[in-house]
Amino acid sequence: MVLSTVNLTLIEELAAQALALEDLTPQQGLQLLQCNDPQSWELIKQYGDRLRQKLVGETVTYVVNRNINFTNICEQHCNFCAFRRDDGQAGAYWLNDSEIFNKTKDAVAQGATEICLQGGLNPQAKINGSSLAYYVNLVETIKGQFPQLHLHGFSPQEIQFIARQDDLTYGEVLMALKSAGLDSLPGTAAEVLVDRVRRIICPEKIDSQTWLEIIGLAHRHGLPTTSTLMAGHIETPEEIITHLNRLRQRQQTSLARGYAASITEFILLPFVGEKAPPSLRKRVGRDQPDLNQALQIMAIARLYLGKWIVNHQPSWVKLGLTGATTALAWGCNDLGGTLMEEHITTMAGAKGGTCLTATQLQNAIIAMGRPHQQRTTLYKHLKTN
Repeated sequence: MVLSTVNLTLIEELAAQALALEDLTPQQGLQLLQCNDPQSWELIKQYGDRLRQKLVGETVTYVVNRNINFTNICEQHCNFCAFRRDDGQAGAYWLNDSEIFNKTKDAVAQGATEICLQGGLNPQAKINGSSLAYYVNLVETIKGQFPQLHLHGFSPQEIQFIARQDDLTYGEVLMALKSAGLDSLPGTAAEVLVDRVRRIICPEKIDSQTWLEIIGLAHRHGLPTTSTLMAGHIETPEEIITHLNRLRQRQQTSLARGYAASITEFILLPFVGEKAPPSLRKRVGRDQPDLNQALQIMAIARLYLGKWIVNHQPSWVKLGLTGATTALAWGCNDLGGTLMEEHITTMAGAKGGTCLTATQLQNAIIAMGRPHQQRTTLYKHLKTN
């Protein structure tokens, strides 16, 4: 009980600092993350929720969108990925322009305001020998017919892949995609922004510094991004805080330099290992996310990222809708999108499903006693009937 009392006093002091919108240090963030008794976590939950209320209020937002994973053919072999396939392997696919157009048309008919476009790194995906030309065509296939849609696509890993294939700079790739109609980038492929972890779980992926560099360049060129953390595998508490600190520093730098865009949200992506490659699955020793651990990290992220990244979102695909709505009491203020389809996480064995309607999201929010609001990708509220 003495330890618990010490923890509670420490939490109250650090939470008061966060509520005053003063940045926690990495050491202070680690102190919070290392609290391990139920009383401590209940207090951290309460303060994470209070900071959420102070920064963004009571309303829970969501976006009506469609996720299109245009291919699962990929040159890389990440140790957590059950999505990728080699060309010609059973289960490999690659959508053509007509299929992408039809999926987009269907999404618009269902009221979508956003298309999220991501896929594997397919070396054959070229037009006239150019990888960039292929990706520009993907953008134009959607924006040429549906200019009203917000196109949210291509992680920093995909940007690096295109640049490497065509011997271009990251900036040249970003500018070409923006000119074609790309509106923002998902901050995926971040996993954990610590290279020790990356060398184990995704050794072929870009390193931490490259991910941060491309995010910064996107902001410089007027392309907003999201940010993510994949946790619940081999990372340590210290590495979680290092990741959050690097996100915060990236955001602070983009804002200080007066870039036209910045990070719009933080999303926790708990590790799903049911169908992941056996080596990492065995090492983690768990097939589905630990909800309690995920909630704790989300509350700490809210307190640590503070005023710099104010929108926080759980993953209902990974946690299920019940788990995701529980996170609304731990500092989160957004339930993400309807998705309409999702393959990457589902193929890893996630149980949350691949599609939710706006009505299902609304009802889940109402059940938590909170008001709901449809938003755009960039968090502007939309009028709804």
